[in-house]
Amino acid sequence: MAPSTLTALAEEKTLQASFVRDEDERPKVAYNKFSDEIPVISLSGIDNGGEKRAEICKKIVEACEDWGIFQVVDHGVDAKLIAEMTRLAKEFFALPPEEKLRFDMSGGKKGGFIVSSHLQGEAVQDWREIVTYFSYPIRARDYSRWPDKPEGWKAVTEEYSEKLMGLACKLLGVLSEAMGLETEALSNACVDMDQKVVVNFYPKCPQPDLTLGLKRHTDPGTITLLLQDQVGGLQATRDNGKTWITVQPVEGAFVVNLGDHGHFLSNGRFKNADHQAVVNSNSSRLSIATFQNPAPEAKVYPLKIREGEKPVLEEPITFAEMYRRKMSKDLELARLKKLAKEKVLQDAAKDAEKLSQDAEKKANSEVKPLEAKPLEEILA
Repeated sequence: MAPSTLTALAEEKTLQASFVRDEDERPKVAYNKFSDEIPVISLSGIDNGGEKRAEICKKIVEACEDWGIFQVVDHGVDAKLIAEMTRLAKEFFALPPEEKLRFDMSGGKKGGFIVSSHLQGEAVQDWREIVTYFSYPIRARDYSRWPDKPEGWKAVTEEYSEKLMGLACKLLGVLSEAMGLETEALSNACVDMDQKVVVNFYPKCPQPDLTLGLKRHTDPGTITLLLQDQVGGLQATRDNGKTWITVQPVEGAFVVNLGDHGHFLSNGRFKNADHQAVVNSNSSRLSIATFQNPAPEAKVYPLKIREGEKPVLEEPITFAEMYRRKMSKDLELARLKKLAKEKVLQDAAKDAEKLSQDAEKKANSEVKPLEAKPLEEILA
């Protein structure tokens, strides 16, 4: 039986088959071959208005049109709070397996601990452990699913969640204004904004070139804020996976990326960042993703359609329906890929059998019957 957490597997020499990805999905760029293509934007002075704000907003808008991803520094979230959040997260993943598994999320529980987290119906697992909790709307918090170890988790994560909600709304305000709308337009389109915090732990991996920490995807929600350590592993593509870059870790920065909801609200003007996470055999990696999502009943439709543009959606749908369609599409693609792979294997087996039969026929046709020789010559 497989160990209950990934920590034990990290000590093995080879990767278990359930983590091995098809060749076309394997990493193409090293976890630490960093690129500076993703802009790092200082938010210092953004609240002052005037030229300074306009300059910062211009950089954010360009990044959203270009990649759908950027980094922010001078964001106003206290460095001590970030350090505390990081310390607690590391301590949680260092707990013995039985302690983490007290918060096991299997069986449809909302929040807690899970190993690998991948879509049901997908054959290949991601190389990660996660602990997740739902922090907004506040009335929906289920503290029984929040870890009670290490000590201080609840108070620190509550404060962290509140500060990141504020930062996300500030960034959505910039994008709303860029679309020529009221500052609150994108936040209001979320109705009663959900927030989900996912703490990712990617242990050292015996064969990192064969797997992914988190498979390629776009986030379904509005905007995501990611705090990552200095190890490296977040990768982005903007040409449908032909080329990848590894995002340079910046101490104390948040990586900001737009999700599908933000993409649709902007009528496709702002990109939904296409990304994945890779792992390595040298050191474990920690990241904390804060997903800002609309309420399930929120209507998804472009808030503004510029002259000469067509809407990217045929009609308004709820976020719950948008999410369901996304999951169904992902599962269908996984199913078709699996079938294609099986067919290739079947065809290869048939081809091999035919080649073998042909070779046997050829060999048989070329073997000449032995000439009859007198017995004394044969025995000589």
